[in-house]
Amino acid sequence: MTRQPSGGTGTIRQLLERAAAGERRALGRLLSLVEQGGDVADEIAEMVHGQASSQAHSQAAVIGITGAPGTGKSTLVGHLVDGMTSSGARPAVLAVDPSSPLTGGAILGDRIRMDGVAGGRAFIRSMATRGHAGGLALAVPAALRLFEACGYGPLVVETVGVGQVEVDVTRTADTTVVMVAPGMGDAVQANKAGLLEVADVLVVNKADRPGADDARRDLEHMLDLGRITGQTQHWRPEIIMTTATTGAGADQVHQAVRTHRAHLADTGRLEARRQSRIHQEVLDRITRHLDTAASQYLSTQPDELTEALKGHKTPATAAAEISKHLLSNQPP
Repeated sequence: MTRQPSGGTGTIRQLLERAAAGERRALGRLLSLVEQGGDVADEIAEMVHGQASSQAHSQAAVIGITGAPGTGKSTLVGHLVDGMTSSGARPAVLAVDPSSPLTGGAILGDRIRMDGVAGGRAFIRSMATRGHAGGLALAVPAALRLFEACGYGPLVVETVGVGQVEVDVTRTADTTVVMVAPGMGDAVQANKAGLLEVADVLVVNKADRPGADDARRDLEHMLDLGRITGQTQHWRPEIIMTTATTGAGADQVHQAVRTHRAHLADTGRLEARRQSRIHQEVLDRITRHLDTAASQYLSTQPDELTEALKGHKTPATAAAEISKHLLSNQPP
């Protein structure tokens, strides 16, 4: 029997049917359940997988957009989405926002800016980081599969380019666009943050401002030095100058994304990237299950923990013994 989603008015299956039929409210409800995680999120994932297995799977293009705050990501995404809808596509955007310190929810400023350009013709959803990398690592790919199951594509993931969480999220994409802006030291900071290692397309936004050519030169220099590990031997990222406030350069970015995707398809790396993402998601889910099991076991104050607390065992020995116990008692 299908469980009722918490606070919902129908079964999960009914919500999926309504979302697939184009009901945006039902899709929004499902995305909230996916973000919350737990058994209901897993049930949604199973149903979406079954739906994808019973029909020709489109494998919608997934585009990651990242960069430091203030580089103009949301405005550029709005122009990209506008171009996609004009060509007849049904794009969806997942804006991974820093959590609000007051409510824990996503900050909606980015979504408002995107909607202002795209005219409300795409599905744009904010997802809060909540400071929980593990939950985010599972919620993002699940949300993207839900979008695709409901007929959306291409799919865009926008993140704030600060910290390992955002770098990890961009790896859910087929093509990652890294944005920098002149006068902010972003080219160097992006390199330090590891963002250039995942860049497939580089964008220097605010190209009408002083220092834009310097930012481009810095990026070219970094590429020449081979600092994009494992990328330059197969693909050298194109550097595109844009002015997001006017939309100048947005078409070139979209074309560069398409060119990169074609390159991946022609070389067999598109499927390899997707298999790598599934591998990582399986690992993330195993880690979640083991973390939950470990927390539950420790809450029972087992002998191994007691011995460590008394100083009779080292924490390393206690951890090794507990891990052996947990792994020997985990179902396959």
